[in-house]
Amino acid sequence: MGIRDWPEGERPREKLLMLGAAALSDAELLAIFLRVGVKGRSAVDLARDLLSSFGGLRQLLEADRQRFCAEHGLGEAKFVQLQATLELSRRHLGSLLEREAALTSPTLVRTFLSAQLRHLDHEAFAALFLDTQHRVIRFEILSEGTLDSAAVYPREVARRTLAHNAGAVIFAHNHPSGVAEPSDADRRITERLREALALFDIRVLDHFVIGDGEVISFAERGWL
Repeated sequence: MGIRDWPEGERPREKLLMLGAAALSDAELLAIFLRVGVKGRSAVDLARDLLSSFGGLRQLLEADRQRFCAEHGLGEAKFVQLQATLELSRRHLGSLLEREAALTSPTLVRTFLSAQLRHLDHEAFAALFLDTQHRVIRFEILSEGTLDSAAVYPREVARRTLAHNAGAVIFAHNHPSGVAEPSDADRRITERLREALALFDIRVLDHFVIGDGEVISFAERGWL
């Protein structure tokens, strides 16, 4: 029996319109993205199969092109559509953050930084440049490294901060291992950056370490 033959309240599209997107399961949301199933399998059945094959929704969304396109029922067109959807989501978060002062929207800041960095398979160090009212000027990845390191140079960070005429900055970097606990090296470089920027009267408000489902704040730890 196809989805069109299901009771209206159980069809993913109709259910979303009646109850909102949050009421749908991962499989139902993915089925709407897929639009159609494959021979003998509805879109919802296919979605469940894919979630099982990839090991979950996040793994599917972050799969590389080769892995994604290798699955029956997917392909390059779906991969392109998915990447565009994910980028729209990141830009939407960015546009929301631009309207808010960073310190008054800590949850949004965490969500935005996590969306920008969590999916990367290599370590990246980034900055959220803010004006004197702590409104967002720009987000920028300052350095990218290997799986377990990224070179961060205080002189270059100071140069970029001054170029944006920023009055404050929030740093963030990801741990591809998934473990968000900051290392001693993380703490040392943060202190070096804080001291370098203090010479220009620029405040380091926080440094977030992005792990797998966890974000640790230096400010909340009392380290800034």
